Amino acid sequence: MAQSEPYWDHHVPLLKLGAFHSRLLVALVALLCFINSYDGDFVFDDSEAIINNKDLNPDTPLSNIWKNDFWGSNLSSNSSHKSYRPLTVLTFRLNYLLAGGLHPVGFHVLNIGLHCVISALMIDVFAILIDGLACDGKAKRLTHIPKAALLAALFFAAHPVHTESVAGIVGRADLLCALFFQLSFLSYCRAFQGADRTDKFSAPWIVVSLLLCAVAMLCKEQGITVLGVNAAFDIVMICNLNIYELTHKLLVRRNAAGVGEWISKGLLIRMALLLLGGSLLLYARWRIMGTGPPAFTEVDNPASFAKNVFLRIVNYNYYYSLNAWLLLCPWWLCFDWSMGCVPLIKSAGDWRIVWLLLLWACLIGLIRQALCSPDSGKRRTLTFGLVLLVIPFLPASNLFFRVGFVIAERVLYLSTAGYCLILAYAVAHCCCHWRRHKKLLQAAMLALLGLNVVRCALRSQQWRSEQNLFTSALCVCPLNAKVHYNVGKNLADRGNQSAAIKYYREAVRLHPKYVHAMNNLGNILKERNELQEAEELLSTAVHIQPDFAAAWMNLGIVQNSLKKFDKAEQSYWNAIKFRKKYPDCYYNLGRLYADLNRHVDALNAWRNATMLKPDHSLAWNNMVILLDNTGNLAQAELIGKEALKILPKDHTIMFSLANVLGKQQKYKESEGFFLNALKINPNAASCHGNLAVLYHRWGKLDMAKKHYELSLKLDPSAPGTIENYNMLKRKLEQRQRTVG
Repeated sequence: MAQSEPYWDHHVPLLKLGAFHSRLLVALVALLCFINSYDGDFVFDDSEAIINNKDLNPDTPLSNIWKNDFWGSNLSSNSSHKSYRPLTVLTFRLNYLLAGGLHPVGFHVLNIGLHCVISALMIDVFAILIDGLACDGKAKRLTHIPKAALLAALFFAAHPVHTESVAGIVGRADLLCALFFQLSFLSYCRAFQGADRTDKFSAPWIVVSLLLCAVAMLCKEQGITVLGVNAAFDIVMICNLNIYELTHKLLVRRNAAGVGEWISKGLLIRMALLLLGGSLLLYARWRIMGTGPPAFTEVDNPASFAKNVFLRIVNYNYYYSLNAWLLLCPWWLCFDWSMGCVPLIKSAGDWRIVWLLLLWACLIGLIRQALCSPDSGKRRTLTFGLVLLVIPFLPASNLFFRVGFVIAERVLYLSTAGYCLILAYAVAHCCCHWRRHKKLLQAAMLALLGLNVVRCALRSQQWRSEQNLFTSALCVCPLNAKVHYNVGKNLADRGNQSAAIKYYREAVRLHPKYVHAMNNLGNILKERNELQEAEELLSTAVHIQPDFAAAWMNLGIVQNSLKKFDKAEQSYWNAIKFRKKYPDCYYNLGRLYADLNRHVDALNAWRNATMLKPDHSLAWNNMVILLDNTGNLAQAELIGKEALKILPKDHTIMFSLANVLGKQQKYKESEGFFLNALKINPNAASCHGNLAVLYHRWGKLDMAKKHYELSLKLDPSAPGTIENYNMLKRKLEQRQRTVG
């Protein structure tokens, strides 16, 4: 079963290194490529998977990660993405726990470390695939690493398409899946150590391989594809089957004589074990999904919604060609390839069909060489290159189920290994046959590696912040509405609303049914008091997507501002209809009722808001203020003290409660709340002013004078404070004359 070293390996223009130095070199190259992303921010999908994911919080029961999807939603929910990756979420939770909160450095450092380890382990994987089980991770001959394996591992470590998986924290799923994918494969190889016949193997190591496959699946669904790689390794390397000869014998000659000699009993047992293990894992995965596969929209994957089967197949193949191009020339990279970034091919006359024809011409050529070459080393290397290229990509191919993306660079993480193995063979083959130009080929190879390292570093820099990431996509996918939306959102978050409007408008122009862009644009226009256009946009959004609760609430706010109270109330109730637990909507509904002097309804709405979100400060504060204004001072006091039990450091509630206590002539208690509020927010002019009024009523005129002056220093234009201060000065002057 051990294979001889391919004759072309010594032509690879690299130094011969031992196992340790080879792994160290590859790990250092991987580190060099992505080290500048270590102190980046949380970007793009990190917001949903990490920042807004309650499963990371140590206060959330650990059992929740086994019930929820990757994004923190319950798997049984119809809105769940069905991405079941509990072990990946567990590592996020550990990062959170060790860092004491959401600090991105620890998350990034672990991602970079994982990529370094995976890249180093790729040497072992490539060594086995090229040189056979003589390099199996334990034998003495491991000190001999094929130079082609080292070169392929270097290409893998420095491939720019990995940037999303390494620099984007959500890419942790791909990294962990790849790590356990490798360990599963290497464990499968260990099952044949010391075996001198194909029917002899270690069953425990096969079981370990299956368990590691299950672990890989718990990191990301793609992990199950290692079973296909293991099966191919068994057939091609362990049993040394010549697929071309076997197929030719069965299909062309129609002669099955002697086939039994090629297919051993051991192979059949191992294939049965792999099939049984894979079937059990798929069944378990299907049961975990609960309500069935996730529901994706046409925007996510337009080709899968094409009614014409021919055009659907053509577009799928066009997507494959674009993925292949990203492997060949990873210069144009984008965080998102949906929403018009890749226009559909709608007719056979579209010139882009040339690309998929070229893809299949190359694949057929490689397959022919992998099957028909008289050189067994070449057949083996190209076969495994194609296996690693294709099999890990199958879950993203739309062949078995609809996926929720057009192109996703992260799903190419494992497939890159196959491409790098083929590329390393191509370099060795060229050096072998073009010996006169070996130095030129060596220079080209080093230039390619250097260019990839630079591209990785540049792309990692773009992934450090959302501003750089989103703007970098404008030149790659200018027709992508989501790119313009994210640029606009980032600008709005940084306070540049004027520029944000421009990008939101472009997003809506490119995709007229982009309800989230309409909602965000409507919000900005609302804040700029452009209420008519805001109402039109938000009305359009809810017409397109009637269950868009946030748009209904924002429409209600705009209608309230336009004095369309009946419509506003209906909009709020529509929002609550589609999102039962919506505390912010209850809060805004309470404001509407307060404006209409429906005080009981307002209090009930705010009470609902605090029940759904106990730390809803604005709802608590509004209840205290409304009860104060309507003369229900005792009830206002009770509500204020109840709120402070939940929000003990909320200075706004302290301020409102202090006002209530002052009106009840509970001066000492009121003073305490005013002073505590000022400790938290010492520059609150209104707090100084109201404390001065309290002292004024209390008869502590000198303290009143001090706080009036502090209030006026912070806000010289406060008319009520000026008037009260003048009254106090007259009173003090009168007191001085009386004393005199």
